Amino acid sequence: MLKKIMLVVSCMLLATAALSSDIIPNSNFEKIDSNGWAEGWPRTAFMSYEQEGTNHFLRMNALSPNKMHMLYREVKVPAGAEALELTWRHRISNLKKGEKSWFDARIMLEFMDGNRKGLPAKPKAPSFGKNVAEWTDCKTQFLVPKDAKILKLMPALFNVESGTWDIDDMQIKPISANELKAAEAKHKEQYNKAKAAESEKIRNKAAQTLANGGSLIANGSFEELREDGMGAKHWGSNNENTFVASEAGNHFMRITAKPNKLVNIYREYPIPTGAKALELSWRQRVTGLKTGEKPWFDARFIFELKDASRNKIAGAPGPAYTQKDTSGWVTKSTRFLVPDNATYFVFMPCLFEAKAGTFDIDDLVLKPIDPAPIIAEKKKWERIEAMRNIPVEQPNKAKWPAELKVVGNKVIDANGKEVWLQGVNVVGLESLPFGSQMMKSTQVAVDEWGSNCIRLTVKEQFWFGESIHQKDGGAAYRKLIDDIITFTANRGAYVVLDLHHFRAPRERDIRFWSAAAKVYANHPAVLFDIFNEPHDISWEVWRNGGFVGEKGKIDESAFLSEEEKCKNQGFESCGMQKLVEVVRSTGARNIIIAGGCHWANDLSGVVNGYALEDKTGNGIMYSWHTYNWHGGWERILPVLEKYPVYLGEFGGDTKKMGFLPLDIQEDPYTFCPDMLGFVQKHKIHWGAFSLAPNSTPRLVLDWEYTPTPFWGEFVIEALKGKRFEMKRMR
Repeated sequence: MLKKIMLVVSCMLLATAALSSDIIPNSNFEKIDSNGWAEGWPRTAFMSYEQEGTNHFLRMNALSPNKMHMLYREVKVPAGAEALELTWRHRISNLKKGEKSWFDARIMLEFMDGNRKGLPAKPKAPSFGKNVAEWTDCKTQFLVPKDAKILKLMPALFNVESGTWDIDDMQIKPISANELKAAEAKHKEQYNKAKAAESEKIRNKAAQTLANGGSLIANGSFEELREDGMGAKHWGSNNENTFVASEAGNHFMRITAKPNKLVNIYREYPIPTGAKALELSWRQRVTGLKTGEKPWFDARFIFELKDASRNKIAGAPGPAYTQKDTSGWVTKSTRFLVPDNATYFVFMPCLFEAKAGTFDIDDLVLKPIDPAPIIAEKKKWERIEAMRNIPVEQPNKAKWPAELKVVGNKVIDANGKEVWLQGVNVVGLESLPFGSQMMKSTQVAVDEWGSNCIRLTVKEQFWFGESIHQKDGGAAYRKLIDDIITFTANRGAYVVLDLHHFRAPRERDIRFWSAAAKVYANHPAVLFDIFNEPHDISWEVWRNGGFVGEKGKIDESAFLSEEEKCKNQGFESCGMQKLVEVVRSTGARNIIIAGGCHWANDLSGVVNGYALEDKTGNGIMYSWHTYNWHGGWERILPVLEKYPVYLGEFGGDTKKMGFLPLDIQEDPYTFCPDMLGFVQKHKIHWGAFSLAPNSTPRLVLDWEYTPTPFWGEFVIEALKGKRFEMKRMR
């Protein structure tokens, strides 16, 4: 800031004068250089070198009203000095302060370390807001911070309207620090006592508010209106973007977007004495939301905790954000522990630089709660966090599995042994460039559950470092993938690298496989799942490419003109065969896995003229996905006779999918064991979905990897060798 001010006012700064044994050389301004100026002192337009009798001094004149006029000098801090005393003589005339109370005559002081880095401890600037008619002796004393090597002296007419400041005999000397340290300690003690008393008073008042209304928030329902009709009591006045609205007799706060601007309501509440944890609950409704340029430019509650001095402190919960419209009113809450030094809780409902939208809020309640459940949850996450620390391993190629190839409908390793790939999906890297517990999930899948193959879901955007969360061009993301592959290969297991895209292959997928296939070309543990779930395209487009319409979500290439295609806002698909050729062009012979049509649930085209061709590689497997709302298992049998099939995703969940009719989603307790029986009967390669508690279907209930009884437990049993009976064909 100071540098900016100095540039604005175009003040000339003199390079540091050669330091001598004097702390301030030529402190009395009596030595004159060849230019007739005080030796070692800066010369600027607003300064003059004056003489009265035999005495010389410097004069500062405020030539430009309301601008900075500053003298700059650096001096060496004496070795071992713990405190310094600055003395000088001055006189001030015609002084008129500027717009702010601190726009006056003052000497700013700052310390720097040996690397010329500023130190946070700054002595209080001696300041003067009135004229001083006669020469007057002045002094100030201050402690020297640790590591201080240089002191910056900056006498300034600081944005004053007018004034003349004469300065003479400016000297610095080391002094004892004892009195200053004692005074500082006493001041700190008094300050802390005063703040503690103030905090206690505030807390007691908050406790009374809670006792009166059951909440620390007065009028959180917005039903008490102001007498002037301009809003709700205790919530300030309405304005064009934040105002009280009503529907069917119910009042609530409404926040409307100002495009790409922050629109918020700031609320600060004292925390009562004895409160160890707080819960904030509310109802909200979001409509017409269009998020801004950044992912977090959305509808959200921002939370802060402050001490008695209203300084922000750690411990506040993370923001509660919403990035899409809600289905009517929904209830939200956040719970958190209260740090000992927390006096105020702040929340700010806002549309955070959203492009458009309405954010309605009602029924806010803030109250103390039992901290025990939060403490228990915190300890749980500490355990989980400790579990995440899986050491990165160096490649141990002696333990890597043998390279695989397709022979007929079998997968054979380099030793001629048939291999049956069985395992789980390790997900997360398709959603965020860092995923969730990726290494731990890999360790659980292979070491604890016994998978000989994991399916690793990835995204090309993160591979190339194009996410807003990435600043390294994707280096960390690619390293994490490599660490997972190395960890798995070191245990003799395989990794299916799955490009987790939908609809139909396009240019971005070519770009990814041109890079990724080159990196893992002929890695014995890596298979390439080139495209996750094609859908709403013909088998012709699936294999050979063509136009894919977007509006209707159907293959329209056969009957649309080029002009109509443009209007339809579709894209040109390269087709799956092209992806095979891209992979093989890198020299990679790794087995390729290709997902079928209809979200990979249909492989009929593979045995009806649309099988992919692999001239130079180790062969093609076809990926089938089926869940507890799918039937038609018999349709896969003709494919199994000719080709190896990888059941890349399957499973069931007690959490039903909202986009499907509820009655077609079979109970996972019957579907999952039967599906495993079908898989085992036909020796289908498989990867159960998925090893994450926030997915559906989910194999685990939490990040401590507690298996779900309706799916995870069955998978573990299957991986350990249990045979399941298929009781009913679907």
